[in-house]
Amino acid sequence: MSADTGVEALRREGRFVVVGASLAGLRAAETLRDRGFTGTLTLIGDEPYEPYDRPPLSKQVLLGLERAEATALPRRRDIDAEWRLGVAAAGLDRAARHVILADGDTVPYDRLLITTGTKARPWFHPEQAALDGVFVLRTRDDSARLSRKLAAGPHRVLVIGAGFTGSEIASVCRERGLEVTVAERGPAPLVGALGEVLATVAARLQRDHGVDLRCGISITALEGDQAGRLRRAHLSDGSAIDVDVAVVCLGAIRNTEWLAGSGVAAGPRGIACDAGCRVFDVNGIVTDDIYAAGDVARSPHPLFGYQFLSLEHWGNAVEQARIAAHNMISAGPDRRPHLWVPMFWSVQFGVNIKSVGVPTLGDQLVVAQGALAEERFVAVYGYRGRVIAAASFDAGKWLGYYQQQIETGASFPPDHPVVDSRADALQPADPAFPDPHLPSHGPTVTLTGHSPTEQSVQFRAARA
Repeated sequence: MSADTGVEALRREGRFVVVGASLAGLRAAETLRDRGFTGTLTLIGDEPYEPYDRPPLSKQVLLGLERAEATALPRRRDIDAEWRLGVAAAGLDRAARHVILADGDTVPYDRLLITTGTKARPWFHPEQAALDGVFVLRTRDDSARLSRKLAAGPHRVLVIGAGFTGSEIASVCRERGLEVTVAERGPAPLVGALGEVLATVAARLQRDHGVDLRCGISITALEGDQAGRLRRAHLSDGSAIDVDVAVVCLGAIRNTEWLAGSGVAAGPRGIACDAGCRVFDVNGIVTDDIYAAGDVARSPHPLFGYQFLSLEHWGNAVEQARIAAHNMISAGPDRRPHLWVPMFWSVQFGVNIKSVGVPTLGDQLVVAQGALAEERFVAVYGYRGRVIAAASFDAGKWLGYYQQQIETGASFPPDHPVVDSRADALQPADPAFPDPHLPSHGPTVTLTGHSPTEQSVQFRAARA
């Protein structure tokens, strides 16, 4: 049987399974049907709900503007799928091509797509994590519970960790008129994502809006009363504060535990796959029947030194799912790479923060437009003489331009006039990341094409 004949058979009668009833899982299923797949399609999810949208969970739902159960993702088309919800995948038998479920059932597949995403990192002490008033925020149920607690008017909320989720929760608390303390181990909020230069602006925003921001501080213990209700938090500087709500925002853990022993290259940092979303086995050999997409996937990107990137971005989940679905029912020459340039957005304290590219790979930064003091600016990140990322505070309309600069390997620092630039701001500075992970070499490619169906890479000479 030729490869083409095999692909056509898969399209007509293949058994396709998606583990992860998520944004990526749903969009992949829709793409499969759009591209003519007529075989059986099964979606497996550990939650009892069909796919829902996560960004509103830390914004509109916590503000009481939207109900958690109203966040279901819109359907673009009927996918004619069997839904196995409320039961988690517990194992993978690659030899038999079976997904093993937690209830003991097995689901056979010809092609498998893994879109299991992440879960919130829990508080390190289980007994303290179980106190009434201690929360994490990842799922629809998490958001509904926390929203009810905030609506009840707690005396003080403690947010542990000042990344994007923690900062958004702090913003919600102040908008609700609640007293909030933010404890951040690093020198400023968002420092791990944007570097200390921009993080100082985020810190000023929080303090200007009444947040009790404590940086360089860790929470050492959460204390409850005899009824098991949270009452106090102990800090690494020896102080203590009375709180009745604590939200643990210490990052995410990728949902890969169920793949232990399967022979798939999966671990705490995600599932390794190639640029076409095909998963690697533990020997570094690419599989042809297992794919990954969304937050759980780690794939190399040509524009960023072929670093394996795991991206917790809404847009990445959508675009990577489409590429994975296309490649699952395509012969080798017709497969496409996932070349989406990372983008992220957050709204906090009335400011719209957006980024494009991968700021954490940058070792230099310039404020190309606006000014840090005005909290309205675009900062451009460079690495080895090329633009690698940009981040904006209330200036997101310019990021499309900087995305083009990233894709074409434009020179850094920018050597062209831009709107609202300040002459004294174009001197490169260290963005001051606490633990930068720099690429092994600068980008030597540019992207061509303007849509995912047309994009490809073209090599160009590296700069000295």
